[in-house]
Amino acid sequence: MRRELAACILIGWAGGVGAADSVAPQTPAESDDRDSVLVGGREALRGLTERVATEVDSWFGDKPFREGGRVSGSIGFKALFRQGDSPDTSVRFQAQVNLPNLNDKGYLFFGRDNERELVTDQPDTFSRRELLLNERPRTEQTAFGGVGYRFLDLFDLRAGVRKAYKPYVQARYRKVFGLTAHDALDFRETLFWNTDDGVGSTTALNFTHAYTPTLALRWQNAGTISQDSDGTEWFSSLGLFKNLSEMRTVSFEGLVRGETAGPNDIKEYGVRLTWEQPVFRDWTFVQVSLGHFWPRGEADSGRSRQWSMGLGVELRF
Repeated sequence: MRRELAACILIGWAGGVGAADSVAPQTPAESDDRDSVLVGGREALRGLTERVATEVDSWFGDKPFREGGRVSGSIGFKALFRQGDSPDTSVRFQAQVNLPNLNDKGYLFFGRDNERELVTDQPDTFSRRELLLNERPRTEQTAFGGVGYRFLDLFDLRAGVRKAYKPYVQARYRKVFGLTAHDALDFRETLFWNTDDGVGSTTALNFTHAYTPTLALRWQNAGTISQDSDGTEWFSSLGLFKNLSEMRTVSFEGLVRGETAGPNDIKEYGVRLTWEQPVFRDWTFVQVSLGHFWPRGEADSGRSRQWSMGLGVELRF
């Protein structure tokens, strides 16, 4: 019972979504046009993903994909505005497909994402886009693809390539511990290898306390170390997450990130306010984030102050 409750707490607060109220009346024709474009686009994206998955699944056997094949994924756009920097935009695409010919334990994954965060398995909470940090799409983002295999409901082995020719592998372990009726601890460990960093690991440890069915406190932490790094790159956040309705959430967090071997132990700290809700049905979402941060450059330089804002739209399929 505790384990099931802990899983529910973590899943429920991993990212809330909610139904949006209409802000202006629409004519039936306008509503039908919008519906047909979004629904058609989602179906086309899902159909393309299924065709790719069906082809790959056929490499491992003759079982039809429709007998156990499942598709999930998302495509998202985000615009970032940080004081003193040029506006930045990024597009991310991720898809995962269960492969029936691998006994429902194997899966295919592919998409486009930040290259370093992909290979180190960085938690999404501490990705550059969620920290409202600019990135260079041409050099920091990459297309990727690979296959994975799950076993014992605790382990994943993944092998993939990014930029079409650079390989990487991951061994992932995750377990949720139900501490009390209101508390849960989520532990995740990823061992990885890639041609740039060599062997490394990312450890993530998240604690959740549910005050009420709609209000929770979350303390999230992550650290990454590799052969190519001199120290540990680490992140931490502490925040409140509130479900305003079944599919609408707001959160307020304090964040800090640093590096043990760098000139500054603490690179940046700040606060972030995030609102998320759907804008069409229950699979198209908008997210608005506002942050204020105190970054520090060189060891002998003082801290500056920067306002940041993020506006994202995501379609899930």
